[in-house]
Amino acid sequence: MNDVQLLINENQEGKFFIMDGDEQVGEMIFSLSPGNLTVYHTEVVQKPETKGFAGKLLDAMASYARENKLKVVPLCPYVHLQFKRHPEKFNDLWNPIEE
Repeated sequence: MNDVQLLINENQEGKFFIMDGDEQVGEMIFSLSPGNLTVYHTEVVQKPETKGFAGKLLDAMASYARENKLKVVPLCPYVHLQFKRHPEKFNDLWNPIEE
């Protein structure tokens, strides 16, 4: 229930997202390029039951990046803030060069 799902199109643009029934309650928009995953936007519907969903999206993105040996370009303010706050969790992923 409320598992993070992944969708990537033929243009290498995608999103991690969470559904609650028929409603999308959270998403993290990104694009892929050789060696990089660039995160543009994270949004979660503000409801009591969606608390923690942004963190779930972040964890799913970080796992995907590690599994695929990608660096993350955190253009999304939420992801950028989390990378700065928790370097012990994300320094291996952070590609600050392209910001």
